[in-house]
Amino acid sequence: MKTTVDSNNGLVARGGHSNLLVRRPMQIFIFFVGLVLALMFLCNYTSPFGIPILSEYFITPSTTARLYEKNETVLESVLRKASMKDKTVIITNLNDAWAEPGSIFDVFLESFRIGNETQHFLNHLVVINWDQKAHARCQAIHPHCYQIESKSENFTASEAYFMSKDYLHIVWRKIDFLSTVLELGYSFVFTDTDIMWLRNPFKQFYGDADFQSSCDDFNGNSTDLNNAPNTGFSYVKSNERSIWLYKFWFNSSRIYRRMHDQNAFNMIKMHPNISAMNVKIRFLSTTYFGGFCQPSKDFNQVCTMHANCCKGLQNKIDDLKILLDDWRNYTALPENQKQHYSHHSWSVPKHCR
Repeated sequence: MKTTVDSNNGLVARGGHSNLLVRRPMQIFIFFVGLVLALMFLCNYTSPFGIPILSEYFITPSTTARLYEKNETVLESVLRKASMKDKTVIITNLNDAWAEPGSIFDVFLESFRIGNETQHFLNHLVVINWDQKAHARCQAIHPHCYQIESKSENFTASEAYFMSKDYLHIVWRKIDFLSTVLELGYSFVFTDTDIMWLRNPFKQFYGDADFQSSCDDFNGNSTDLNNAPNTGFSYVKSNERSIWLYKFWFNSSRIYRRMHDQNAFNMIKMHPNISAMNVKIRFLSTTYFGGFCQPSKDFNQVCTMHANCCKGLQNKIDDLKILLDDWRNYTALPENQKQHYSHHSWSVPKHCR
């Protein structure tokens, strides 16, 4: 084979063709050097020699958690920070009127502070907000706040009257949001903000239930689907069955368009699909989880009290403040006198009648 020397580039050529195998290594090397320098220039990290280095590309145990935290969503970050060890969070929701100083939110938080072994639950409370005012108020007084992305919708309290179009939009967005929480692997206790936390409720939850709810009217049988649930207080474990249930529940809004979420749940709770999916539903006794509809009759056992069966924001505020006064009077008693409070009557409802 004929061999020549190209006088222009000094490369050895065989058969009249340049030997690209000789030239390519140098081109590849120059390309990678340029790429590395460009990346180093864009990076904010600097070596001891003044040259930026790509420290995030060298994963160590100390940086793995930081990188995950950087890439996770805002919601995941809020849930992670508020989570208990078993990935359970407490969730409530808030709009502008309920977040105003002196309104429901303040009374709600106060119940945790004066309840029996309940204050630490505030560390695990996530407050979802429907408008910017509520979110700003939440951030000023509580560490775990998350604003629902509302885009063009206006979720201010002045428009979200009971059973109005905006109200229905909110309650169904809430079910969709809670479905997302379950999909992220978090169990939750959902609590309306007009529910007073007086004792640790986890001691009274059923261990075998996927979904358990308080009741407006409890008939004494926790497995009886004829109970009248109030889903404003519910404990839901994250698993395939509960995720399916919330998807099924949310999709029922297409059928029950003029119903809010609780009434729709009351319609679907006996649906054969729920039984076929082996979803375990339990209902919570009003002995422990009472309300104005059916008050708890035992101060020594009550865990929560709900301002249900009540219309009017101010009526709720007034009666909940009286309720907390009743609780303070009870907790101030000597231990031997508290036994006589087992069937003491609440001073409420008063304004809510």
